[in-house]
Order: sequence, then structure tokens, then C-alpha cells
Amino acid sequence: MAAAAAAAHVLVFPFPAQGHINCMMHFAGDLLEHMESIRTKGSVAYRRVLLASLVRAGDDGSTGVQFPPVTCVVADGIMPLAIDIAEEIGVPALGFRTVSACSFLAYLSIPRLFELGELPFPAGGDLDEPVRGVPGMETFLRRRDLPSFCRGGGGGDSQNDPMLQTVNEVTAHSRKARALVLNTSASMEGPALAHIAPHMRDVFAIGPLHTMFPAPAAAGSLWRADDGCMAWLDGQPDRSVVYVSLGSFTVISLEQFTEFLHGLVAAGHAFLWVLRPDMVGASQSAALREAAAAAGDSRARVVEWAPQLDVLRHRAVGCFLTHAGWNSTLEAAGEGVPTVCWPFFADQQINSRFVGGVWRTGLDMKDVCDAAVVERMVREAMESAEIRASAQALARQLRRDIADDGGSSAAEFQRLVGFIKELSQSMADSKSDDLLTAGIRNALN
Repeated sequence: MAAAAAAAHVLVFPFPAQGHINCMMHFAGDLLEHMESIRTKGSVAYRRVLLASLVRAGDDGSTGVQFPPVTCVVADGIMPLAIDIAEEIGVPALGFRTVSACSFLAYLSIPRLFELGELPFPAGGDLDEPVRGVPGMETFLRRRDLPSFCRGGGGGDSQNDPMLQTVNEVTAHSRKARALVLNTSASMEGPALAHIAPHMRDVFAIGPLHTMFPAPAAAGSLWRADDGCMAWLDGQPDRSVVYVSLGSFTVISLEQFTEFLHGLVAAGHAFLWVLRPDMVGASQSAALREAAAAAGDSRARVVEWAPQLDVLRHRAVGCFLTHAGWNSTLEAAGEGVPTVCWPFFADQQINSRFVGGVWRTGLDMKDVCDAAVVERMVREAMESAEIRASAQALARQLRRDIADDGGSSAAEFQRLVGFIKELSQSMADSKSDDLLTAGIRNALN
């Protein structure tokens, strides 16, 4: 490939789930401001898309590919095959994990937890028992804070659990990528990043990405947001509304819904509640009727989906009852909004522990769904000056992290851009046009 054509062209490839798309859309948008060219794809036909895209436009009329050859891939880290295919045909690949650094470190530590006998948990064991073996977290991590799949069934065969094995394999595979990219900042997760770095070829902490490149709310959304809720918020006093959203995957029973509803009503604050159509299953219609009847139109708004960033930035929002997914955790942190965390699965358990026990920007309500507890914690998050001060201090720090004049995340992003350009140039220098095109066409046939 001639030197004049050695511009970097990056294929960003997310896993097709809402949280992954959101995060990597922001990443792609930020790259657009720094790279000469970028293309994003979400096709399941990844191998052919990647191989065909490496052929110069017009070289292979059967593919219909019109964008320039890909010189680097940034693939979602939970799809190791995407990284392997790119490297197989000579395209350098980076892994992008959309979870927090603290949860990734916990994943990385799972084999060690088995060696130490911390896993599997004994049947009926105390979930508040401290956990050894996750570096830097020995003073505050409990069994209940580990990723949800670590709980298993309490049996002796937990290490052979298919989900746990998949997590171990995917996490270990990150070592093979040219670098690991994380949507976080050194100020939030410096110790975890320091413990991860020796296990990877390189690590880039470049978040929070949504504050660096605020993409339109609907750009990557799989749900249609109800914009009418913004007008409703406009009519509410400052910091008077509890925003409730448990993400794109969480499902709850009708009994859990009732506990949440009664707790929210008893807390005495207006609330905006996101209830997806599939969230309460067959009981969804009854749940919606009960919510409307219990709160009244002026005190509550129930929607199927909301423009979350706009909601969190609204002056009327006083706290966020969340599942503690990493995107939601970062979005609340960036806006200085106190949180009440009710984690559902995967990384959310450890995120909620950091919110309540490390950053102290909210409260951890995991493993409890009781109206009295919901009432108490919502009131505390809405009214505690200490929690609000911690949340706002973290938001100020994150703004400093993304500032171009010395922010750690901004500097890391610039380093990442340089790294990608070097990889792209190295690829260009190591392959001739004829050899590259011939190899790709052989792979396509």
C-alpha cells in the first residue's frame, strides 16, 4: 500500500446490544473528530464485511463496498472472534470493553478466586463475607459484590458453569488484542487500571466518552424515546424528581414492581419511571394501570423509554434509581446526580458497590426489593447533602479529565489516536497492494 494511501481507516464493531452500541457510538463519534476516515459496521456477516472492505474501492465489484480499505479494527471485547479474524488477515485489532475497569479486574481475577477457595460460595453462605483475591479491593469487596454469575448454584461444579467459562475465556482473550480500550477515567478507577495494565499489551482509559462526544440521543437507540417526558420535567421544581430506569435488559416480577411502586410513592417525591414493554412480562398492563392510579398524572410519569442523558441533565432531576449498568453509572456521575443502585446481573453488582462504598455518590440497594427500603434510600439520595456533594465533586473531576488542557482521559485519547495511526502505517509498510488484495480475495472465495 503506497505511503500516500496510508491514512487510518478504522472499523468499529460493537456487540448488538443497547449498552454496547451506546458506548461505541460515542467512541466512533470521537474518532471522527481525530481521524481522517472511519466506518462503523454492525453486520453479523463480519468476516466478509471486513475482508471486502480491505479491497480498494472498485477492485471487487461483487461486494458493493465503497469505503476505503480498513487499516485497524476496534472490536467489542466480548466478541473475540472479531479480533481473531482481523489479525488472521493482517489487520491490527484492539479490544474495547464496555464495562467498568473494576468489573473487568474482577473478571480477570476469577481463576485466582478459585485457587484461593473464595469460589465457589458455599451453599447458604453469608454473602456479606469479605472476598480476598481481587487486587486493591480486599478492604471492601464482599461476596455479594462479585459479578452475578459468580454465585452459581452454590455447588462444587461452579467452575464448570458455561457462563463462567465463557467470561473467563473472553476476558483472557483481551491479552491477545493490540490494546484494551476502556470507557473510564484514571480519577475514577486508577487502582483497577494499574492492576489490569500488567496483563495487557496496552491499556487506554478514555472516558467518560458521552461527555467527550455527546452523540444525539437517538443515534444508536434500539428503543423510541418518549420526548414528552421532557416537557413534563419542565413543569417540576428543581431537584424534585426521582428518575427510575433499570436499563435495557432488567426484568422484574409483578411483586417486585409493586414494592418499587409503593416505595416510590411513600418517599413523597415525583418520579419519572421507564417501564419497557417487556419489563414486567405478562403483568405489564396491570403494572402500568397500578402505577398511574397510585401516583396520579401530576406526581408521576411512566414511559417505555426516555432520552436518558437529557433527563439526567435536567434541573428537575434529584436522583436516579438505576440498575448500575456502566453507561448509566457514568452518565449519572458526569452530571453529578446521586444514585440508588439496584443491580440486576453481570458487572452491575460491583459497580453498585463502588457507587455506595468507594465514590460515595449514591446508595447500594442490591439483593433487596422492599418498599420500606426503597422509600428510605430514595429519600436519603434525594435529601443527603453529603451524597450530593460527593456526586458533584466527582462530576467536576470528570470534566477536568476530559479537558484538552491536561485532562487524563483527553491525553489518553490522543495517545490512542497516535497508536492507531502507527498501527495503520505499520500495516501499510508491511504489505504490498498486490499481495494484500490477492490474499483477501482468496479468503473471500
